[in-house]
Amino acid sequence: MRFISRFAVLGAAFALAGCSSLGGGDAFGSDYYSLVRVQRVRVGNGSLVVSPPRPWNKQRTTFFIDIREVEDWTLNGPYLDGISFVTGLKSGRYLIRQSKRADQQVPKFRSDMTPPEIAAMLESLYRVKGGAVDFRTLSLQPRRFLGMNGFQFDFEHLDDDELWRKGRAVGAVIDGNLYLILYDAARSHYYGAALPDFESIVASAELHR
Repeated sequence: MRFISRFAVLGAAFALAGCSSLGGGDAFGSDYYSLVRVQRVRVGNGSLVVSPPRPWNKQRTTFFIDIREVEDWTLNGPYLDGISFVTGLKSGRYLIRQSKRADQQVPKFRSDMTPPEIAAMLESLYRVKGGAVDFRTLSLQPRRFLGMNGFQFDFEHLDDDELWRKGRAVGAVIDGNLYLILYDAARSHYYGAALPDFESIVASAELHR
């Protein structure tokens, strides 16, 4: 899985967690990660530019075929926190690669989706591909994003590793394409610790098409 990459690289995260020097410093000592410096940077397919307030770490896709519109960052390792950027996902496309023969499917994005439908799509992503055994919507409200009328979706979920995590997604459908920045982290300590980073990144986001 590419969108919520914590699940895709969970095994690697366990192996690296003990030797990580993350937390705003150097990147993982691994080919899976590259340092994102404090500067303007293009993410995903290059149509979205953001400015992180401190160094983060970009995760390289190895387990799944790359989806060009999606990019993932982490601060302390994907098991603990992560930000995903969805940059201009087109109508009729999926956030992840999945087999058409799978019993459970994550819905494809449609340009006419309402914020509640996009929130439901994200919930199915966590349940079907993320292993969430409990998922709770905390709030869904209007919010300006990239100069457009968008939404903010707050949620929390319990995964099969028995750890509660909390998330926030801010997004908008612009010219029929989905632009979204999603933050997901362990509810205890990590969510609150990096939430200001997420808000700073969202506020800095600009379209470059």
